[in-house]
Amino acid sequence: MHEQPGLWQQNDLLGLAEPPPAPDASPDASSSAIAPPTPAPASTGKAGLPAPAAPQAPVALPAWSGPPARARRRCPDTLLILDTETTGLSSREGQCIEVGALLFHVPHRAVLTQVSFLMPCASNGAEAINGIAAAVTRLEQPWQDALACFMAMVAASEALVAHNAAFDRQWFGLGALPVLDRPWICSMEDIHWPADRQLRGTPSVRDLALAYGVPVWAAHRALTDCTYLAQVFERCTDLEALLEAALEPRSLYRAELPYAERHLAKAAGFRWNDPVPRAWSRRLSRREVEDLPFGVQPVGDPAAAADLPCTA
Repeated sequence: MHEQPGLWQQNDLLGLAEPPPAPDASPDASSSAIAPPTPAPASTGKAGLPAPAAPQAPVALPAWSGPPARARRRCPDTLLILDTETTGLSSREGQCIEVGALLFHVPHRAVLTQVSFLMPCASNGAEAINGIAAAVTRLEQPWQDALACFMAMVAASEALVAHNAAFDRQWFGLGALPVLDRPWICSMEDIHWPADRQLRGTPSVRDLALAYGVPVWAAHRALTDCTYLAQVFERCTDLEALLEAALEPRSLYRAELPYAERHLAKAAGFRWNDPVPRAWSRRLSRREVEDLPFGVQPVGDPAAAADLPCTA
């Protein structure tokens, strides 16, 4: 943080304001520069007292403009929009069986590359939801080559986007899936969609697609949800500003408001009992906290709370 110049800084500035001494052209210039100057006899006033010194002309100091505005992160040019399908809600009791991804160029609003692949599993407890039969995942197909393509797409991206990112993020670094070392953006929680779209605080992918005029024709396959998000981004005239704000650091907060006003927390995207028991909570940036119509309290250590996952 920049501070107002102190006394020592002002003295330095005054010294800088004085013109430098003219160089001595005499042969003894080098010696005279070293020898201390002989003080001139002080003039005296009444009763032999020294006469007051002539007032020095004021020196204009640079105006202090206060601390600089908090800089936002630069908007990434390339996003990897990804989604997963799994056999359960937790990586402790299930596995990832499908990955879909699109490499999206923000300035041109264009899809550059896309890939989707299944990974073999013995059984799928979520088949009724995603429609993927375990036997289909074991059919012969070049999923290792597709995984290599996915990793190349990660390397070409500057940030990762997923809807409910904490759910998708937990599967990477397990089994055949690599650890992803890019910033994550959750399109459900980190992006604050414009109010004129009339979306709830944490919209579903299908709600988001319909709000932007994207036809919804299928659900619960990884590449399908990626396509919906890419088409929403294509229609966003203010996408850069939304992404910059989404990349601001976030911490977990608990809403402080009476039971009768719980609708305010719900409208602001807070969740009841998740992840904070018996409380409305949400991950927010400092800027978002300042815009809330009610008070909040940080939950635990803000630095640690920023990485707490949300659930599906």
